[in-house]
Parts: sequence; structure tokens; C-alpha cells
Amino acid sequence: MPEGHSVHRIARQFDRNVVGRAVAASSPQGRFVEGAAVLDGRVPHEVRAVGKQMFLGFDDDLWLRVHLGMYGAWDFAGDILVDPTIASANGRMGQTNQRGTAIDGDEGPVFDRAGENSLSSIGAPRRTRVHVRMSEQTTGLDDDGDVPWPPPVVGQVRLRLLTDAVCADLRGPTTCALQTGEEMAATVSRLGPDPLVDDPAIGEERFVSVVRRKPTAIGLLLMDQSVVSGIGNVYRAELLFRARLNPHTPGREVPEDVVRALWSDWVRLLAIGVETGQMMTMDDLSPEDYRRAMASRDDRHWVYHRAGLPCRVCETAIVVEEAAGRKLYWCPRCQA
Repeated sequence: MPEGHSVHRIARQFDRNVVGRAVAASSPQGRFVEGAAVLDGRVPHEVRAVGKQMFLGFDDDLWLRVHLGMYGAWDFAGDILVDPTIASANGRMGQTNQRGTAIDGDEGPVFDRAGENSLSSIGAPRRTRVHVRMSEQTTGLDDDGDVPWPPPVVGQVRLRLLTDAVCADLRGPTTCALQTGEEMAATVSRLGPDPLVDDPAIGEERFVSVVRRKPTAIGLLLMDQSVVSGIGNVYRAELLFRARLNPHTPGREVPEDVVRALWSDWVRLLAIGVETGQMMTMDDLSPEDYRRAMASRDDRHWVYHRAGLPCRVCETAIVVEEAAGRKLYWCPRCQA
């Protein structure tokens, strides 16, 4: 499932390439025809990301709400203008490590073999489906004149938003709906704090207050979007390991300083995810190890997707179990 960092990257993509431009809206799949007709010809004036949900604002107090869910993604084509605050073209990483400092001698691009961090497809990892031109110019073709504009529809596209330069195709979302401003505000009010939306200090107090009064296991609370926004299966497992916290510990039994440390770590990891496009959760890597981790998720996580493999710290086999229908990875020794 796309987690919070992906949705914030999508919002930045929309802000730079779609907001302020009239869109031709259609539903090639046929499941959002009426909604697309309402949006057709309008100019979006604002985009917001909150947790795993994105809201694209139009005039008349109209908002497009998109929740990607397990399998959703936005595919982009055309003259994509790169946001300088995030990783650049074709999966190239910003030249920083997880501490935000320069990596000596790291001048080349890093590519993720699973398809993450592509400017042309953000959401559930998938192979790039559409052509992207990185330029400031608007043409309908690539340099060889081989790519038609607009690009042909490929697969099940719920919603296509087309400007004069950029095409955004939405596939497989859990939610694609129009809301009034009041309805949008009500949706957001039900979500827990998002470090990139809420004041971090206020968000911390909200998070601590909820967790410290709940009998629910902390491993479930971190996945509850009404408790904290944006955390999914990967970040949940990694945050708990980094805190050396047993996922079955009731929230109200987790010491307050540990709960606060969880929030601070989430603030940090989310910022790294937005910057790099990857859920990088390992610290103090050498430049070589960092590049390897950027290219392969198997080298960027402490416990996630490592069932049966030795813990990177104590060498105990990582276990996986079902928790509310999702896989939970953890080290039974480090997190005892």
C-alpha cells in the first residue's frame, strides 16, 4: 500500500504540474464518468495531502478526494517539471543521506528495481507505463517524434486529468470521489496528525494523548489513521523495531517518552521518504550501502519483509504474523 510519503510526493507533483492549469477530465474505465464531467474544463487551485489521502481543490468549493488504498497509483506523462525539493528525473536521488548531509563522491543516479520513486508512476510500485519528458517545453512528442499526445490509455484508468502539457492517469484507487468543502473538512477531521500538515508539536501532543489512553496494541494503533496519519505496514514495522518496542504492548503501557520518540522518528522518516521517494529506515550507512539500499528495498529495512532472515542486530530470525489482516514483521529478541 502506498504510504504517506508517496501521497505527499504526488501532491507536490500536482502542485507543480497541474494546479493553475485547466484540465480535460475523463474516465476511460467508465467508473467515474459523472465526476469527470463535473471536473472537465475546470482549473484546480490547490492540492492537499493528509496522510494517505489527497484532495485537489476546484472553484465552487469542490474537491476531488483520492485514496489510493492497496493498489492505487497516479501515472504521469508529458513535460513533467521537477520539484527541486524532491528526487529528480528517472529515480535519481537527491545527493543526501538519511541525515541530510552530502554523500562524498556520489554523483550518479540511483534506480529502484521495484519501480518506486519514478516521477512517471507514484503509488503502488509498478513498471512505468507512460512516457515522460523532462523539460520546460510543451510538445506532443519526444525528441524522435514517436510518442503521440495525449498518450494512449493503457489499462484501467479511473480518471484522466489532461492539461496542455501533462497527463495524470489514476488507476486502482480505493476512493475517487467529489466532495464539498464541508465534506472534505469532515474527512480530514477524522484523520490523526500528519507531521507535514499539522504543527509537529501539536501533532505530538494529539498522538501521545490518544496512544497513552488506549488498551489496543501499539502495533495496531500505528496503523490506525485516526491515531496518526500516513503510517502503513512498512513504516509500522520499522518504527517499532527502531524503538525496540514489542508490537503487542498496549498503547497505554508504552512509556510516554517512548511514545514521543515514536512520533519524532515518524517526523524524521516521513521527511526522508518525501525527499528520496523511498521508505529508507536504516541509519549511518556508508555511501556504497546507501546506494544499494536506494536501489533495493531488501537492503533498506531492518525487519520489514525479512521473515526467517537473521536480525541485522542480534541475528535472531525475524518473525512474521497476521495482525488485523496485515503482515507484521518484528524481532522477538530485540523487541522482547
